[in-house]
Amino acid sequence: MIAAERLDHTGATGTGDTRSAPGETVAVRRLTLTDFRNYTALRLDLEPSPVVLIGPNGAGKTNLLEAVSLLTPGRGLRRARIADMDRIPDTGRRDGSVGISGAGWGVAAEVDSIVGPVQIGTGREAGSDRRSVRINGAPSSAQALSGYLGAVWVTPQMNQIFLESAGSRRRFLDRLIFATDPAHAGRVSSYEQAMRDRARLLKDRGPDGADKTWLSALEAQMAERGVAVAAARLDMTDRLGRVAAEGFGPFPGAVVAIEGDIEALLRDGPALAAEDAFRERLAAGRAQDAVAGGAGVGPHRCDLRVRHLEKDMDADQCSTGEQKALLMALVLAHARLLSAERGAVPLLLLDEVAAHLDETRRAALFEAIVEFGTQAWLTGTDESVFAPLAQSAQAYRVAGASLQAMGQATGP
Repeated sequence: MIAAERLDHTGATGTGDTRSAPGETVAVRRLTLTDFRNYTALRLDLEPSPVVLIGPNGAGKTNLLEAVSLLTPGRGLRRARIADMDRIPDTGRRDGSVGISGAGWGVAAEVDSIVGPVQIGTGREAGSDRRSVRINGAPSSAQALSGYLGAVWVTPQMNQIFLESAGSRRRFLDRLIFATDPAHAGRVSSYEQAMRDRARLLKDRGPDGADKTWLSALEAQMAERGVAVAAARLDMTDRLGRVAAEGFGPFPGAVVAIEGDIEALLRDGPALAAEDAFRERLAAGRAQDAVAGGAGVGPHRCDLRVRHLEKDMDADQCSTGEQKALLMALVLAHARLLSAERGAVPLLLLDEVAAHLDETRRAALFEAIVEFGTQAWLTGTDESVFAPLAQSAQAYRVAGASLQAMGQATGP
């Protein structure tokens, strides 16, 4: 049985040994949970090789992936509220509703990061609705996590990503960017905060009653940060698109592009000119934005467009199976891009993905994971699906909020 110990919510334990140098495999070497979801206390010591989690639905496999995702910026792979991650006692509900333990939760990890070994802790303290973060024991912010660890995930809820709102595709693209541009998380957060402040000011005071100096300052901040956000998205889609067009074995080639008004300005001219034009459009749209809320122009309205190259068909027009294959093609293209550029691939969190791929694509996915040397976390209910990874992965059986090791990893 995996050792369990109770820790401070945002602390991390360990020997402080140096197990990898910057630029080598990014991996979680120890994961500790405290009152998180269905786990009372859990400590999991790991190798940098792939992690396979086998167990029935509801056993807690996805909860482990969610815990790992919280070591990076954002709200995690479920985008859950902070209080929703509190442990629910055995007598409570297990339907994802708000936790009732009231003790707060914690996730702590020792990580081989892109800058070397680091200890990360995050959680909700009892009586607080805010998420706290510590890096090497010192208080920090969620945005700062992008400087240490990147993670890309695919979950069953993302099967409709090409049919859902543009927001889900923007979040997916931003997640890819975080892995190479740690500052992107802060720029996105700063832009969105300025946009919310502007919208609140316009709603409360109206375009004529609001302080013009303050409005102009907020719009200048939106223009500066927004153009930087749009530029990063353009750069990623350009780089990713060159790799994605090649395909990956049985996974289709894809055309990748970003569409939006600010992105169009950047394609047509320099960044400073785009900032000026963006700021002018915001000023001109104050009256309309006061009624509608938000802002009628900006990178928050762009969309990631994906096209099946061989079929010359937009992703949203492809079959369900083709859409899943396209999504995995983008993830693998991103991994190949980072492997070539940096020699290190972010964590891949793949929830119930393998079971929904045909045998050929599943074999290609496993081969890619071993080739890239990434610590991919994979979940499933059928042990036989992961047989090709038997000599390369560390496997655990998950049941009743406990883990049983199924074999020793040999490494890729």
